[in-house]
Amino acid sequence: MRRKTIVGIGGAALMLLMSGPLFAEEMAAGDVLRFEQAFDMIWLVLAAALVFLMQAGFAMVETGLTRAKNAGNIMMKNLMDFSVGAMAYWAVGWALMYGASAAGIIGTDQFFLRGADGIVYRDWMFQVVFAATAATIVSGAMAERTKYTGYILYSVVISAIIYPISGHWIWNGGWLAELGFHDFAGSTVVHSVGAWAALVGAWILGPRKGKYVRLNGEISVKAIPGHNMPLAALGVFLLWFGWYGFNAGSTLSGTDPTIAHVAVTTTLAASAGAFGAMIVSWLGFGKPDLSMSLNGALAGLVGITAGTWVVSPLGSIFIGLIAGGLVVGSVEFIDKVMHIDDPVGAVSVHGVCGAWGTLAVGLFADGVNAPEIVGLFYGGGVHQLLVQLLGVGAVLAWVLVSAGLLFGLLKVLGLLRVSEKEELMGLDIGEHGMESYSGFQIFSNM
Repeated sequence: MRRKTIVGIGGAALMLLMSGPLFAEEMAAGDVLRFEQAFDMIWLVLAAALVFLMQAGFAMVETGLTRAKNAGNIMMKNLMDFSVGAMAYWAVGWALMYGASAAGIIGTDQFFLRGADGIVYRDWMFQVVFAATAATIVSGAMAERTKYTGYILYSVVISAIIYPISGHWIWNGGWLAELGFHDFAGSTVVHSVGAWAALVGAWILGPRKGKYVRLNGEISVKAIPGHNMPLAALGVFLLWFGWYGFNAGSTLSGTDPTIAHVAVTTTLAASAGAFGAMIVSWLGFGKPDLSMSLNGALAGLVGITAGTWVVSPLGSIFIGLIAGGLVVGSVEFIDKVMHIDDPVGAVSVHGVCGAWGTLAVGLFADGVNAPEIVGLFYGGGVHQLLVQLLGVGAVLAWVLVSAGLLFGLLKVLGLLRVSEKEELMGLDIGEHGMESYSGFQIFSNM
């Protein structure tokens, strides 16, 4: 009752103010613009906070899907990839991504945010959490055998150089943007960049001890189960929650009426992804698999991120369903055919489904919110699809080359992989001199 009274009094007072000619004159003189700027500031900072919470989600997922003896190491990595990444993005990354463009390839000014005003600070805050997301994706694929020093170094390079340069091509009017490439919130810009770096890193790093064993000329694949599935599930829910900042925040305006549209397509794609992965795993394995279903939700979220603003709710369901099926097949293929050890399925979730979601723009874009972006299924022909394919390929090539040089150098310098003894003992003790579960007996299950 008290709340209704306050709202009623406040509403009446506001109506009296708005009815006066002086109020109308002042609003016409610029107050509307100031209100819009205030809403935009609040919305982007709030959205940035939601995306930052995804760091906790990644930490929970990665910890839950790996072994107890490495839990503290994974927490430390997720803490520090944001911490060192934020400073790297402040010093160099922002300038390379959003500085004045040189031939649509790279930014050339605003290093150390020199000359920044409140608007730039607002935008930097929203963008730094995206840079951190790209870097933290790599952690899961290279978990349980990576040197902590090497991890810090490659997190800095990804945040400062690899992610910003390809991001400039797409989000700062670079050469791909000029061609009409569309990636609303980062299926390729963020997720695929992190995933392709993770693919190269995991390949150069090599698998965990005991993961692949050669017997009679054939390679036997051993499952290494995670130690805490409830923790992994909590991480997925945190990521899903943070994704509303990730996608809806990418409207970049607190007064944009399409915020709700983006939230709806994000929700439906995630739901369809979880459902699709459950069905495919159920048919393939005989049981509805929890870890695959969790990754299916993430696959749907990654898949819809590029096209969330330009596809219909029905289109988002199709995108999510296909992403959910793709992630199951991709995890199995990378593990059992390519023999690349990715403990959490990061490459499949963020790389394969990121590429799928980016291409899906060229299929499902309906031309409602963006009349210039129309997919094949809505009469737009193959043009947009080909542009999307070019963008996926260009970013893939850039990351494979740059990350290959980075991880190759770290390997040569002896900074990439821990010793076999440290790996068997666990990185909590070997790298940090501590235990995440003090008082419990942790057995090594190689």
